[in-house]
Amino acid sequence: MYTKLQNSSEQIRIAQHLLRWSLLVMPMAVVVGLLVALFLWVLEQATQLRHANLWLISFLPLAGVVIYALYRFAGKNAEAGNNLIIDEIHQSGGGIPLRMAPLVLLSTVVTHLFGGSAGREGTAVQLGGSLAAYFCKKMSLGQADRRILLLSGMAAGFGAVFGTPVTGAIFALEVLAVGRIKYEALMPCLLASLVADLTCRAFPVHHTHYSIANISHEAVGHFAAVAFDLSLLIKVLLAGALFGCASYLFSQLSHWIKAKSEQVISRRWLIPVVGGLLVLAISSVLGNFDYLGLGVNSPDPAGISIVSAFSAGGADSFSWLWKLILTAITLGMGFKGGEVTPLFFIGATLGNSLAVASGAPIDLFAGLGFIAVFAGATNTPLACTMMGVELFGAENVIYFAVACFTAYYFSGHTGIYQSQRVAVSKFHSDASKIETLKKIKADNRQYRAAKRGQSSNESNKRVKRRN
Repeated sequence: MYTKLQNSSEQIRIAQHLLRWSLLVMPMAVVVGLLVALFLWVLEQATQLRHANLWLISFLPLAGVVIYALYRFAGKNAEAGNNLIIDEIHQSGGGIPLRMAPLVLLSTVVTHLFGGSAGREGTAVQLGGSLAAYFCKKMSLGQADRRILLLSGMAAGFGAVFGTPVTGAIFALEVLAVGRIKYEALMPCLLASLVADLTCRAFPVHHTHYSIANISHEAVGHFAAVAFDLSLLIKVLLAGALFGCASYLFSQLSHWIKAKSEQVISRRWLIPVVGGLLVLAISSVLGNFDYLGLGVNSPDPAGISIVSAFSAGGADSFSWLWKLILTAITLGMGFKGGEVTPLFFIGATLGNSLAVASGAPIDLFAGLGFIAVFAGATNTPLACTMMGVELFGAENVIYFAVACFTAYYFSGHTGIYQSQRVAVSKFHSDASKIETLKKIKADNRQYRAAKRGQSSNESNKRVKRRN
């Protein structure tokens, strides 16, 4: 009898817990959804304006100086972006300023208006994180509750910007640490992502729809609608390895360009100028400007884009590499935006090329690359598998999982977020695991020390200016 009463009281406490978090999360998620809707609308207007007036791209270097000045004089610690949010969730530090939201929104729109090769996920996540931090401050939440609300803010921004609410919730939980998910924020993240997505959809903004044609298949167990073909599965496995290598290349090149540019160019405002000139020069040498901006659609019917990559002839053999290089330069040299939509472009066009070479279905391999390169670069294979289901349907879920899981392993222990920690090594042998974790922990200590040093230098400079 006592046990039954105890279990009953436990269910009551759970209900109270869910009700409390519903009341905490929903107002924040609604505001995030509103801001993401505004952001998507403004971004679409900026993209259309650039398409109609291509001469605007000649001002990309000047736009870089404007972005530098915005963060230099008004940014505080907001320039760290997604890494700042992840660091704050791991361990509370200097806080996340509310100014991050308008700064990242404005600077991302400026980047796209003048032709920078960037995405939008980073902006949406920072909108969610900064607003969640503001709500935490106003409600005087403790560290544990603050962590959950910050995760919910990340989920809300991600789910709303791509129209994938379940993916948004899983992504926020999975991205913190490689190999480990903590479920204490599961329901708040899901609720926040759903509410933000519904709020965003209530406005006249739209998400791009993709489709993969039905593939003849054998039934898997009792699931007649799930595709499975052994020869195709082997091709998917090999493609997944290459998708992971592309993720690794993008992450390493982005970090190298950022570090090298800060080392070589002493005047910080010159870094985005050089970056803008490089983007324009490479695009001019290539003879087209398909790799600028988001790359979801192209104003030229014969142009290369994410949408075109799902059709035969929709990408060149090295389209993925050019987008990879231009995005690494754009984001590594001071422009703002996200990495995810460019990763979709890289993956979809690489998938197109691999499908042509292997005789596999082009739309399927474009979709696999779309999610798998993202999975490898962010170390979030579960979220990306779910993204495949939400975007393309569940029929090919086996191929989605194989591609994303394989890419996750082949991307190594690198990633686009330097604040992401490694909880579990991807290697299983004890010796290699110990060495790998030692190296990663040393790299993380070096990164955090560099950030502290940078913040200290900026503070000293401000004190000197005041004196």
